[in-house]
Amino acid sequence: MIETRRLEPADRERWEELFRAYIAFYERELDQTAYDRAWREFASDARLHALGAWLDGRLVGITHFLVHPSTSEPDLCYLEDLFTDPQVRGRGVARALIGAVRDWALEHGCGSVYWQTHETNAVARRLYDDVARNEGYIVYTLPV
Repeated sequence: MIETRRLEPADRERWEELFRAYIAFYERELDQTAYDRAWREFASDARLHALGAWLDGRLVGITHFLVHPSTSEPDLCYLEDLFTDPQVRGRGVARALIGAVRDWALEHGCGSVYWQTHETNAVARRLYDDVARNEGYIVYTLPV
């Protein structure tokens, strides 16, 4: 059975292992201050939020998300990061985390949950196509 809940201080080391693997999956690098900053934000649970998924008592998946206002509907919940340990993929961990974020968003009055993934992430997209609707938007990024 998969348990989902907020991360606690004792989860820090394993969370960082999983988050580093997520960053590496997207061929990015972060310095230690970025991990430390993210953890502080999750601990305060004010602007950024994090949930974990446990399977057989081990933290095997993480998700990070935030809420922002919308001009045309209730606040939106943006699921920013989602990662599961490759050894447990296909066992429902990512689906459970998405469901936990959806439940959190519902409890907090959000109108919807949305996220993005790279077009080449075929494995994740199969799950996403099953649990959500691809509305066809293209994402542009303008560095500042």
